[in-house]
Amino acid sequence: MSSKILIIGACGQIGTELTTKLREIHGVDNVIASDINTRKLDLVNSGPFVILDAKNFNAIKDCCINHKVDTIYLMAALLSATGEKYPMEAWDLNMNSLFHVLNLAKGGQIKKVFWPSSIAVFGPTTPRENTPQHTICEPTTVYGITKQVGERWCEYYHDKYGVDVRSIRYPGIISHKAMPGGGTTDYAVEIYHEAIKEGKYESFLSENTSLPMMFMDDAIKATTQIMAAPSENLSIRSSYNLSAISFTPKEIAESIKTEIPEFSITYNPDFRQAIADSWPSSIDDSAARKDWNWSHEFNLEKMTSEMLVQLKKKYNS
Repeated sequence: MSSKILIIGACGQIGTELTTKLREIHGVDNVIASDINTRKLDLVNSGPFVILDAKNFNAIKDCCINHKVDTIYLMAALLSATGEKYPMEAWDLNMNSLFHVLNLAKGGQIKKVFWPSSIAVFGPTTPRENTPQHTICEPTTVYGITKQVGERWCEYYHDKYGVDVRSIRYPGIISHKAMPGGGTTDYAVEIYHEAIKEGKYESFLSENTSLPMMFMDDAIKATTQIMAAPSENLSIRSSYNLSAISFTPKEIAESIKTEIPEFSITYNPDFRQAIADSWPSSIDDSAARKDWNWSHEFNLEKMTSEMLVQLKKKYNS
């Protein structure tokens, strides 16, 4: 019998494309998308959709009962830059939604949970180069704090109650389909749009700020891979490091110039620079590669080519 899946936060940057992929794998009727509003009409109309507040335990529970859900992907969150503006809202959403889902799984109603963490769990005391799986985590953002605490609760619920919860620490995610939602790595999506529309871009990070990044296709691949892996293969129940590529605003601009020679970039760092400076520049994800055979497909050149091809279609249609 097919698994029934609920995606909470399906209208977000990752949730949108994850919903599509999971429906390809499991069938449209077996994947219930949900969000607090219906801002993505294409998603709403493409299969089962429920308006759902991730902070409402009873609403989540009722949805799971009504749709016979046994697997939850909790993608709802306030991200790093937005979380700094609304810290209490970020804590409320990011933490309480996780507790709701973990408690449903603890009670046996849910068999498997996916919850995304982030490189935001790291801080200025973390080794910046080739950041280890197990290392110092002293985050300096509200978002990072919620993710660090969430990782500890995930491991606790697995160890104490046998909850099958799985997690990966996403780097910055780049997609041509959905705009980002208030993160420090948003520049790496915006720059492609502005390259097509305006031929220029002003970066809110300095030119040599190197951060771990990943093309959306790889992020979705990693998410489906870890959820399909045999439980006994998983040695980490807090959250796995995940890596693909690292680059600076200057390097991404140079990759764009190979296809749009007239493109220009300027730099005007804002409050997000301090956040970026507290994060690693590269990640050691050998545990994920060993435990569930993770491997990325997109380097910077391949990603830039795909982004520009797809965005040119979008803006010229």
